[in-house]
Amino acid sequence: MATLILDNRALELAIDGQALALYEAGERRGSLPLKLLERVILQGDLALTSGVLTRLSENGTAILMLSKRHSRRLALVLGPVHNDAAIRLAQALAVADERWCAQWALRQVRSKLRAQVRLVRQALAARPDCHKVLCDTLASLQASLDALANPEHPAEPQRIRGLEGAAARAYFQGLAALFPPGLGFAGRNRRPPRDPVNACLSLAYTLLHFDAVRAAHIAGLDPLLGFYHRPAFGRESLASDLIEPLRPQADAWVWQLFRQRKLRAEHFGHDGNACLLGKAGREVFYQDYETFAAAPRRLLRRHCRLLAAHFRGRAIPLLGHEEGE
Repeated sequence: MATLILDNRALELAIDGQALALYEAGERRGSLPLKLLERVILQGDLALTSGVLTRLSENGTAILMLSKRHSRRLALVLGPVHNDAAIRLAQALAVADERWCAQWALRQVRSKLRAQVRLVRQALAARPDCHKVLCDTLASLQASLDALANPEHPAEPQRIRGLEGAAARAYFQGLAALFPPGLGFAGRNRRPPRDPVNACLSLAYTLLHFDAVRAAHIAGLDPLLGFYHRPAFGRESLASDLIEPLRPQADAWVWQLFRQRKLRAEHFGHDGNACLLGKAGREVFYQDYETFAAAPRRLLRRHCRLLAAHFRGRAIPLLGHEEGE
């Protein structure tokens, strides 16, 4: 299955039989069979009709629309809705189950912190010149992990968030040491990201979130109903939950983009306080992202299938049906 990334305002999209055709200045530039098209990422002003959007949606192709300059998500179009309402009913009931939500939150945050520990250990081996700051980071991450495992303290979401926040501050302080000072990366910032590293992290997280929404949707889950990230207006909270353990993988990938000099300072510009990834940089970013994203996408699909199966099992007695009925 393929991902189509379009970042050219002169393009026009049209349906030609069982294919998506691309035109530039009235001249056909290529086509892609619809049956192979899993997702489309659109950035900037492209010409497409509601008929194209409808056909892609009917095909089960997910569409992510990003703003031209700032790479912010503008819209998301998914395919047909899964028909098993029992899964979503059980998921909604679980949102109100404090014990379930606490255990889910604990599991997701511990997985995230362990992944952060793995990345920092890899960085220690690659960057012995950063030994002190990375060892301090490891100590802070381990302290948070130990606190999460302490049986004397209950797994309450508020406490888990506090420990995750403390770990994040130490983690990004350590991560900042891995990048050249000239990039201006001193920690996480967003809305807007103010340096090249944060611009890449924000875009990577946006794309991961898109993949998580799609995986949840396909499995029959409601992407809006999260357990750690509580339901909030306009936010796919379950997708936010699902990508937490995957964020360190994205961080490691972004580090390698700069470490291998695939991306450099000249690929970025500024619009006020916002740091923007230029078109040449986006070409590098998106091409490399498709290679990186294969493993996280498999994990997201697997986790969503398991979660849906769990809720399907819970939903049967709730609806009063016998197995096999």
